[in-house]
Parts: sequence; C-alpha cells; structure tokens
Amino acid sequence: MFDTAGSASDVMIDLRNVWKIFGHRSQEAMQAVRERKLTKAEVLDEFDCVVGVADASFQVKKGEIFCVMGLSGSGKSTLVRHINRLLEPTAGQVIVDGQDVTALRPKELADMRNRKIAMVFQDFGLMPHRSVRDNVAMPLEIRGVAQNARWQAAQNALDLVELSQWGDKYAHELSGGMQQRVGLARAIAADAKVLLMDEPFSALDPLIRRQLQDEFIALASQMGKTTVFITHGLDEAVRIGDHIAVMRNGEIVQTGTPEQIIMEPADSYVADFVAGISRINLIRAHSLVSPLDGPAGPIPPNALRMPETATLKELIMASVAHDAPLVIDRPNGEPLGMISKNDLLAGIIHGTNDG
Repeated sequence: MFDTAGSASDVMIDLRNVWKIFGHRSQEAMQAVRERKLTKAEVLDEFDCVVGVADASFQVKKGEIFCVMGLSGSGKSTLVRHINRLLEPTAGQVIVDGQDVTALRPKELADMRNRKIAMVFQDFGLMPHRSVRDNVAMPLEIRGVAQNARWQAAQNALDLVELSQWGDKYAHELSGGMQQRVGLARAIAADAKVLLMDEPFSALDPLIRRQLQDEFIALASQMGKTTVFITHGLDEAVRIGDHIAVMRNGEIVQTGTPEQIIMEPADSYVADFVAGISRINLIRAHSLVSPLDGPAGPIPPNALRMPETATLKELIMASVAHDAPLVIDRPNGEPLGMISKNDLLAGIIHGTNDG
C-alpha cells in the first residue's frame, strides 16, 4: 500500500483500523476475528454476521479529493458513512479535523454534521415541497441563521453551480443533472470543511456526468474543500481524485495516486480494473526519464525543457512539434533526466521506460 500520510497539521480525515460488522453478534464476531483471524466467510458461517468494512485505514489531506472506488458490495458506501458517523464502527477510530468522531456525544455529533461535514447523495435528497432556494438554505436554517442571510448564501451557491435563475423552482421542474447541482449547492452553502460524495453522478447520462465532473473539479479547486468521493468507476476516480483507495470485500487493497494505481496495481483485482484505461493523460514525465549520466548522454543544445509533471500526452505532442530531445526539469529548474522517443513508446505500451 502506498503511504499517503502527512503531518498531523496537514491531515483532515484519519481513519484508523475501522471495522464494521453487521449482525446481533457483531462484538463476538469482532473478538473472534482478532483472536482467530477469521475470514469474512467464516464470520458469516459462525456468527451469522456480515463484515462490511475490514480494518480500513487511510488519511485525507486538507483540500484534496480522495476517491474510494470498488465494485458494488465492496464496502465503499459503508466506509464513507463512518466519517460522519451515520454508521457506528464496530472497532477503530475516525478523526476529523483533530476530533475523534467516534467519541462525540449526540449534541456534539449533530453539530459536527451540521457545521463541519456535508454529504451529497446519489439520489439528490431534495425536499419536494421546498423551493430550490429553500433546499439549498436548509442546513443554515437548521443552524438558526436568519432568512435573509441564508437566502443570500443559497443564492451565492446557486450562482457557483450555474443555477442562478432557478431558486424559485421546485425539484420536479429540474432535470436530473440540475437536481444534482442543487445537492452540491446545498453542500457549498453549508460551508463545511469536508464534503462526502456518495456516487453523486452515477445515475446521470454520460455526457451530463462528465460535465458535472469537470464543474466539480473546478469548484473543488476554487473552494479548497476536503472531499471523499465514492465511485464504482475507475475513469471517474482517475479524473477527479488526488488519491484513490481501491476496495474489495470490505478491505482496502491499494491506496495511491492515480498514476500509482494505474502503473503499479497491487494485485490481479486492481490490474483488471486498470487494464482498459488509457495511460496517456496519467503517466507523467518523472516515470519515463533516463538519468543524464546514463544512456541519454549529455544535454543536447537543442533540447526542449519540460517539467517533471508533464503528462505522456504533453510529452508526445511536444516531441512531435519540436523534433528535439526532451529534458525533464525538477520543480527548482534543475534537470532530472532525458526522455527519448523510445522512452515515449515504452510509456505508451508499458507505462514506464522499464518495459
């Protein structure tokens, strides 16, 4: 598993060895798992309990988008519901912005859900008897914010999601994509530090889904919110996520950047996920370089300088346009290495110049 840990001041969400076992004998089952290392199947057979999440740990840094992906039944939606404690963990800790969510009393928990964590669901969750503006303003109404102030906040949020003129409409008057925008606007108006998004775009048509993905990426960058984004699609996770956790049977089997997941799958399950995805926009220059004192030799005078974050696509386009050797620079401007046309071909075929 790749290490995504940061310093304590950088981390917004910290899941530590979280377990969720469903069933009347869940505590007995948990003890048996610890003492006898029972498998998921053995827990079901012996205790009639279902392991929904098994020993899950990860950290999410402030301001990043962390995607949790897996097939249906992998445990990803169960896992995200522990962050705002919609589900009680059988074991483990959940730390959000320095607070142990698992130790909060009911009033403290309600306050955290209302002020610090906002959730966007797949089914929109809009109140049909409320206008769009009232739906967006609802978290602020719960806090007791005055009507004028909450309506202004709602209007600002609607402006951000390009629904400025729809505040007086009702949910049934909006398309599915527009309703999902309303759900996102509600989370924005709440001004929470953390957004939890449970497959928010999966029910939409592909074209609308991609448009909303693009809009969300732009909004996330603008607002700097910490986001946990649940999806069953690798393409969506790769487009949106700074880091990705891949789940199977309640376990996190790999965590890493999109590039790491694509280029270094932890097992055959992850490899099957990534087999059909294009690498051209994922692989970056630092994965393809040859050292300057190696086969690439000295820097030619006509070399084109490119940053180490340049994608394979950008490198190919630059190589075709300039027909010159590519020298890859570190962030401080020092040369990291060179990339030849053979390296680019190897990147297309294999993902790195190692073959």
